[in-house]
Amino acid sequence: MTTPMERLKNKITKEVLWLYILRLLRERPMYAYELKERIKEAFNFEPATVSSYVVLYKLEKEGYVTAEWQESQTGKPSRKYYRLTPQGEKLLEEGIAFLENMVAKLKNT
Repeated sequence: MTTPMERLKNKITKEVLWLYILRLLRERPMYAYELKERIKEAFNFEPATVSSYVVLYKLEKEGYVTAEWQESQTGKPSRKYYRLTPQGEKLLEEGIAFLENMVAKLKNT
């Protein structure tokens, strides 16, 4: 059985993975596996590899990110790089504002 804190951490990390992905893409374009590794470094949790791909696919389909294949200069396979769109930037800002508002309400109670 999971504790309330474990459930909270799961809900605010893995279940809103899109928020962390958009935040990292604000810095620069990245490919899916790179995003997964950066999430681990920057936010101290590790999403499942499949989850990252599923979320990126949905974000691309909904217009929040664009994707572009890039050939490697070193003979490695091509990689699909994701880039934040203006619509994705707006969604990120809305998500952050929502979380900040909820935290402020929790603190003021």
